[in-house]
Amino acid sequence: MPVIARVDYVEFSVQQGARARAFYEQAMGWTFEEWGPDYLAFHDGRDAGGMRMEAEHHPPLVILLTDDLDAVRARVVEAGGTLLGPDHEFPGGRRFHFRDPDGNEVAVWTKTK
Repeated sequence: MPVIARVDYVEFSVQQGARARAFYEQAMGWTFEEWGPDYLAFHDGRDAGGMRMEAEHHPPLVILLTDDLDAVRARVVEAGGTLLGPDHEFPGGRRFHFRDPDGNEVAVWTKTK
């Protein structure tokens, strides 16, 4: 079976962006870019990710990249995944979230063409 989505991005839930940024800059050498008051993007030299400022802690969110969001959505549902609401639109793309049969929340995104 061909691979139609790959791991591309991970998002951490943090309560204080400045504290998280300072920690990962010092401990790991990551670089950051602010995307508004509630989001920090990071780059570790090879891969990228983000940090969502949230009052409550949530597990990290793994985000998959695909060229065909609709096809992946259909396959997720067919395989027994549960969609978690409508697509999220953002600058440069859109994504949907689903829960796998073991309860893990995963997101799939595609770039805006």
